[in-house]
Amino acid sequence: MEVAHIDAFKRDPDRFWAFYSQRFMALRDKKPNPAHEAIAELERRGLIRAVITQNIDRLHRAAGSQEVVEVHGTIERSVCLECGGRYPLDQVIEMLEYAPEHAPECTACIAPLKPDVVLFGEFLPEDALRRAHDLAAEADLMICVGSSLEVHPVAGLPAVTLDAGGRLALVTQGPTPYDRDAEVKLDGDVVDELRAVLAALQ
Repeated sequence: MEVAHIDAFKRDPDRFWAFYSQRFMALRDKKPNPAHEAIAELERRGLIRAVITQNIDRLHRAAGSQEVVEVHGTIERSVCLECGGRYPLDQVIEMLEYAPEHAPECTACIAPLKPDVVLFGEFLPEDALRRAHDLAAEADLMICVGSSLEVHPVAGLPAVTLDAGGRLALVTQGPTPYDRDAEVKLDGDVVDELRAVLAALQ
């Protein structure tokens, strides 16, 4: 909260990036795991219409998912709050490597760039939330993977599906508020469970 807050970014972008750049570097070389790949395969088969994620790590897209709603944004790019300029992750990392003690800057107006993710103190993007809500309302089946379904407003999306007459499947370890409402709850390892789902659909 002290550093990853929009006020902290505006007050001291150099300090913010000294903290945040470590996360960028750690995520840069991360690869999708078999669970990401299984979800992308289900989409390729026409069984999943879209992925709604709170993750900012861009791994669903890297796995091949096409319709991804990133409700907390993505590290894929950084933006200039002054002119709206957008900079891809690779370019931002080059800036950080060249001047690690400074925030990366917009080349047009020299303002500090902000990761295109939702920081504490910011609202979630309206377009992404609207798209997520619409998908939930239209879903015949919502599959919730690897989530405790505790963080709102995304945690309310399964209720939207249920209220619209859709069904719910949970693929996650540990309890969720929707365990009693789900048609099925798979609580083994997420990778193993999704692999088994794919095998059953062969």
